[in-house]
Order: sequence, then C-alpha cells, then structure tokens
Amino acid sequence: MSDDPDSAATTKTGISVTTTPEDHVIAWLAALAIAIHIIESVLPSPLPGVKPGLANVITIAVFILYGWRTAVWVSMLRVLVGSILIGTFLSPTFMLSFSGAIASLIVLWLASRLPGAGLGPIGLCLIAAMAHMFGQFYTAYLLFIPHDGLFKLLPLLMTAAVIFGIISGIIVRSMLQHLEKRKNDTTAQRNKQEE
Repeated sequence: MSDDPDSAATTKTGISVTTTPEDHVIAWLAALAIAIHIIESVLPSPLPGVKPGLANVITIAVFILYGWRTAVWVSMLRVLVGSILIGTFLSPTFMLSFSGAIASLIVLWLASRLPGAGLGPIGLCLIAAMAHMFGQFYTAYLLFIPHDGLFKLLPLLMTAAVIFGIISGIIVRSMLQHLEKRKNDTTAQRNKQEE
C-alpha cells in the first residue's frame, strides 16, 4: 500500500481498484449497520415486526453526511449481507426487511428534494421509520396475511415506528454533533501543528 490517501489495489486479473478515505468510512459504516442488524435480529420482540431499527441510524447518518446514493448502498448491503449471515435470505423475514428498506429509501429520496434546509435528523428518522413500518406492513398484507383484520395492528405498529423514529433521530443528531466536534478538534490540531 502506498502512503497516498487514495490507495489502489491490483487484483490477480490486473484490475486496479482505487479507494479513498471516504470509501473506507462508508465501508466501515456499512459493516457497523450489518452488525447492528444482526444483533437486532436476536433481540426479543413484543410484536412481530417491531424492532428498534437502530441499524437505520447508520443509514440516516450516511444520508445526511454522504447523500442518498450512498445511503442506498449502505442500506442494501445491510439487508442483503445481514440476511445472508443470519440465514434469512429470500425468507419472509428478508422480504419484510427489504421492503421496509426500500420504502424508507423512497421517502428519504423525496425528503432530499424538499426546498430549503429540508428535514433534520429527527424528522428524517421519523419519516424513514414510518415508511419502513408501512412498507413491511403492506408487504405482509400482500404476500403473507391478506386478511383485513391485520389493519387493526396498523395504528399500534405506526405508533411504535413514531417512538423508535424519534429515539433514532436523537441518536443520529447526537452522533453527528460528536462527529462535527471531532472534525473541528482534528482541524484545530492540524492548524496548530502547521504553525
């Protein structure tokens, strides 16, 4: 590896892959989201489909820091790799997780098109959690339980989404404040060393 911030690795076929420090951060965040996804999968749930959604904290942070396209990569890697590692790939659990991720990514894309400053971390987490829950609910209704009685659960599920969305938003806001402080401290140290 070179000392250059943009490192390149050459594969056996001679293809050169160049990475940046930002690529490393994004890969680290995707791995963190996958780890949280796996941990959440073993947590007990009071109701089917109700989880805290802490892996979505990483998706929202990536969305705010790096944009929608990068958030799509992190979210899809989390769902695909996480489901492969816990053995639920292409199962009903995977379908629910995938549909929830797609729904939340769609509302994040719409939110990125809002004029002005747009939504903050709490607002983004709230709409993403609600979309995620609705995407899962609608998939469950269409594919697994096509019974109108399922709609009696919807208010309870959306209330859980609101609560967990607000909690996730507080975590994202706190995380971003910490990252901003760390970035400012690092910049101040570099400026001091250059003097």
